[in-house]
Amino acid sequence: MPVLHLVPFYCGAGTDLMARLADRLSTTFGVRVKQRRPSFDPEMAFDASRGQYNSRILLAQLLRHAPDDSTRVLGVSALDLFIPVLTYVFGEAQLGGRVAVVSTHRLDNALYGLPAEPNLLFERLSKEAIHELGHTYSLVHCHDMACVMTSSMQVDGIDIKSDRFCSRCVREMENNGG
Repeated sequence: MPVLHLVPFYCGAGTDLMARLADRLSTTFGVRVKQRRPSFDPEMAFDASRGQYNSRILLAQLLRHAPDDSTRVLGVSALDLFIPVLTYVFGEAQLGGRVAVVSTHRLDNALYGLPAEPNLLFERLSKEAIHELGHTYSLVHCHDMACVMTSSMQVDGIDIKSDRFCSRCVREMENNGG
């Protein structure tokens, strides 16, 4: 059975959230999920001029330190992520690769001055994790607004879409080894 390594770092989200995410990802992708600590220092991705963490550097480190038995590796953090051309990202993945990273930072209601909603945070994190892992199966953004692969530039876009792949994305993922 394929193995997905879940690598929480600077998470602050608790083990319950990671356990629930592991279950969701196992069911969605038909993989065995193993949790492990990062074997690199995430601080190397910090950009002091932006006060954020470069997700490309985190992806490179996740790939460099990927265990031999892993089919995919997903980093999960509460860090504020960016890529150079965007103000922020919820996550990023290697298109057709093995690694992805997601962050709860902008998924958490606390950032917007709203009361905490643990179930909503879990749903948002699940959708983003599934979305980014979909990219590792060579899926690009989908035009079906209900599909998990639709692009979400703001948190309310994540709330609107489902946590499932549309039939076209399922076929494409199956053709790409998923």
